[in-house]
Amino acid sequence: MVKDFIPLKIAGVGYSVPETVITNEDLKKLYETSDEWIYTRTGIKERRVVSGNETAIDLGLDAAKKAIDKSKIDVNDIDCIISAASAPPQLYPTLSCTLQDKLGIKSKIPAFDLTAACTGLIYALQVARGFIGTGIYKNILIVAADNNSKITDWTDRGTSILFGDGAGAMVVTASDDGVDDVLSLNISADGSIGQMIQTNMPSQCCPLVKQADEVGTGKIIMDGKEVYKFAVTTVPKYVAECISKSGLTAEEIDYLIPHQANQRIIESIQNRLKYTDDKVISNIKYYGNTSAASIPIALVEGVEQGKIKLPSTAVLCGFGAGMTWGAAVLRLREGIC
Repeated sequence: MVKDFIPLKIAGVGYSVPETVITNEDLKKLYETSDEWIYTRTGIKERRVVSGNETAIDLGLDAAKKAIDKSKIDVNDIDCIISAASAPPQLYPTLSCTLQDKLGIKSKIPAFDLTAACTGLIYALQVARGFIGTGIYKNILIVAADNNSKITDWTDRGTSILFGDGAGAMVVTASDDGVDDVLSLNISADGSIGQMIQTNMPSQCCPLVKQADEVGTGKIIMDGKEVYKFAVTTVPKYVAECISKSGLTAEEIDYLIPHQANQRIIESIQNRLKYTDDKVISNIKYYGNTSAASIPIALVEGVEQGKIKLPSTAVLCGFGAGMTWGAAVLRLREGIC
């Protein structure tokens, strides 16, 4: 006998970014460029990057603590941790396992990472929704954290202008009032175009066998023009479909909170939905592309700055390496940020 699907509540959201700021003017020290050239193509003026021994672990821990604090649940009541990390400081132990330790969670709960690049938060939310909906777990911590600056080729003007570091976290629980905060959620992928964004890890074969023809550099490689064409043709349509599946119209959605990849891509989604500027949350100007962390950073900062009023409804959308993409229509309750 199939149980009733348990609704999900978004209980708390937090974010963290490094203190170090790299402006467009700073990048002129690395190669020939200008603030005007970067800004007109991307909408970015500056980005935050980790420095010294600081890593995505530090950012993820800080964001997680803030989300847990807002959720008002005891840290030891968390029964699963999912991290969306495509550029973690180490492959293993995973970011999730490291955060379990640093948060002081003593119970032997599952903790794992998933990789969907910049769509990672939405992918993790879909996994958490399935766990909670079927009663497997009750309180799940989702953390999206990356230090892309450490795998960026800082001699490549085409990619290094784009990326920044950051973390976002979300605590989701079984709803205590029967209201589901997820009105619709869809994720997708197309591996046949995965070569658009690549990071090939450094490696070598056993010295007793033939060596590979090419060895990865561990740096981000991206075909910016093709990524742009993919995003502006795929994401707006997908968002519109997700809104339709939620039972609402685009006009009934209060806010669009997109992945902060490129201001022109954000504007293409905005134009498709016919949204005015006050309904679209964009902070790419100050943070650049922070991968899967960009959506929760934009959400929390939007609330802090008064751009987002709670309670409200919002459509979240993202796309990233894989290629992956996804969208979700959510209820945003008072007190989550």
